[in-house]
Amino acid sequence: MLVELIKDRLADLDPSEIDVFDDSAAHAGHAGVRETGGGHFELFIVSSRFEGLMTVKRHRMIYDKLSDLMPHQIHALSIRALTPSETD
Repeated sequence: MLVELIKDRLADLDPSEIDVFDDSAAHAGHAGVRETGGGHFELFIVSSRFEGLMTVKRHRMIYDKLSDLMPHQIHALSIRALTPSETD
């Protein structure tokens, strides 16, 4: 399952929390989905590896781990990447 593959790929970011939601059903018929077949996902991840990094750098770390899955398996990815202190 793609959700588990995404989690496995991000495991080396040592997340203390990770949640991946497959929102593909809500986008059925969307032009990009028809063209690539990829799904829509929402990612919530908490990692101390994000400490001191701006949002763009955090997202880049995630995209680097998943780039070969885009756009064919992942068409759209919404990311919320926080540090442990940001979840308090």
